[in-house]
Amino acid sequence: MTDSTSPEPDLSHISPRDKAEILAQALPYIRKFHGKTMVIKYGGNAMTDPALQADFAEDVVLLKLVGMNPVVVHGGGPQIETALNRLGKKGEFIQGMRVTDEETMEVVEWVLAGQVQQDIVGLINQAGGKAVGLTGRDGGLIRAQRLKMTDSKDPSKEHDVGFVGDIVSIDPSVVKALQDDAFIPVISPIGFGEENESYNINADVVAGKLATVLKAEKLVLLTNTPGVLDKAGNLLTDLTAREIDELFADGTISGGMLPKIAGALDAAKSGVNSVHIIDGRVPHAMLLEILTEQAFGTMIRSH
Repeated sequence: MTDSTSPEPDLSHISPRDKAEILAQALPYIRKFHGKTMVIKYGGNAMTDPALQADFAEDVVLLKLVGMNPVVVHGGGPQIETALNRLGKKGEFIQGMRVTDEETMEVVEWVLAGQVQQDIVGLINQAGGKAVGLTGRDGGLIRAQRLKMTDSKDPSKEHDVGFVGDIVSIDPSVVKALQDDAFIPVISPIGFGEENESYNINADVVAGKLATVLKAEKLVLLTNTPGVLDKAGNLLTDLTAREIDELFADGTISGGMLPKIAGALDAAKSGVNSVHIIDGRVPHAMLLEILTEQAFGTMIRSH
């Protein structure tokens, strides 16, 4: 846990008229997105900094109260790492993927579906929402199979990364049932296979696929970066799917951003109206991105 470097803004100097003006500016967006589904991938500092955690929970509850349908998908890499260290297990990675043996998978399950998920559910409930935790097992939500990982240098070679999953299908009926009943689903990225075995799936991938299946209006990815940057380090606020393809091709997008953007791009190409990659270190970044003109990250438009 870190201390927040960004204290709550002091709004006492804002006149009631200005506050009303701010609310009025949000009205067109509230009207436009009323009844629409927003899939939110929750990760990074927003997930570990207590002040930002509280901001996030308030934002999710506010979106629900003004008539939108937020669905939260969370990761938990750092928390898994801490738990494994406590057990004296050393994390092993191949091409950025955590090698997950049976014992590691057990730890992943109790960290994600236990500790992390229940923390988020508690925060949202504390902020006045009604959150319910789910894993991919609940209601047969996420069917998965073992991820086949080809060697990046030798395509004829395959790596065995253990219980790391690839999504076979998503059945969103349990999520829809909860949404219709005023609940906020909080989903851990764990899928199940043919033999009832569990798989650890990349949370960005789950969020992207879920947004596509739910025909979400928006997919919002909270990260520890301002968004997608060009080669000079400037924020690119508005991109089309085609422009993203060009940024891949010329190497502007690389490293840790690759899987994030790949999932975002898939969602944008599969009918999710817009995908937002935003800086979760900014207090209330999500509200600012969804309910104001101002861009607080990168928006990828489907067309």
